[in-house]
Amino acid sequence: GRSPEGEERREPPPAAVSNGGDEDSGRELVELKVIWNKNKYDVKFCLDSTGAELKQKIHSLTGLPPAMQKVMFKGLLPEEKTLREIKVTNGAKIMVVGSTINDVLAVNTPKEAAQQEVKAEENKKEPLCRQKQHRKVLDKGKPDDVMPSVRGVQERLPTVPLSGMYNKSGGKVRLTFKLEQDQLWIGTKERTEKLPMGSIKNVVSEPIEGHEDYHMMAFQLGPTEASYYWVYWVPTQYVDAIKDTVLGKWQYF
Repeated sequence: GRSPEGEERREPPPAAVSNGGDEDSGRELVELKVIWNKNKYDVKFCLDSTGAELKQKIHSLTGLPPAMQKVMFKGLLPEEKTLREIKVTNGAKIMVVGSTINDVLAVNTPKEAAQQEVKAEENKKEPLCRQKQHRKVLDKGKPDDVMPSVRGVQERLPTVPLSGMYNKSGGKVRLTFKLEQDQLWIGTKERTEKLPMGSIKNVVSEPIEGHEDYHMMAFQLGPTEASYYWVYWVPTQYVDAIKDTVLGKWQYF
């Protein structure tokens, strides 16, 4: 009976028997730091579990329903892939952005009312793209390096910045959606403005006449229309995703 005993002694002390059993059945665990709303959670999770299963785990920790979660690890976490496939390692930080239903209802109600008022106002006026301030930019024509548009399709935000658009002074502008920081970055040649999503009161958009596959879009940064930041030549397939992301509405995919 000497030999099995000797083998047991050679095992490193931390590897408890049950853990060895887990390893054998393919259940390798990884230690994660889940960060949500300034709260940190230390979680041990199976490497062969999927992003969707991790969302369920986050739900049990935070009370945040999976459909309301944006889970970030080197970009948006794919629900269908396992943690092993996306190369999650021990000590990895998993960022979670999202509000519970009650928070969303508390924030969204005034925004929705504001949007309806703006819509009513818009209906009284001529189309935005015929107004003088906008014609100035639109008459320059479509930028050469504008991103391609896809009509009749709604897409999620791309992982790269939206670029090749103009602002109201006709300068080039790009939009970067920093979901893990809950910020929209508006970048021009001169500088980059980093705006918290919550500070943007409304998003207005309208198709550009004659080029309906592109929109002109405004982000309302203050209490009145004077605070609109205009962006021209936004590809139509991203318009809904931009509004949902900025205004804090959540899509159920």
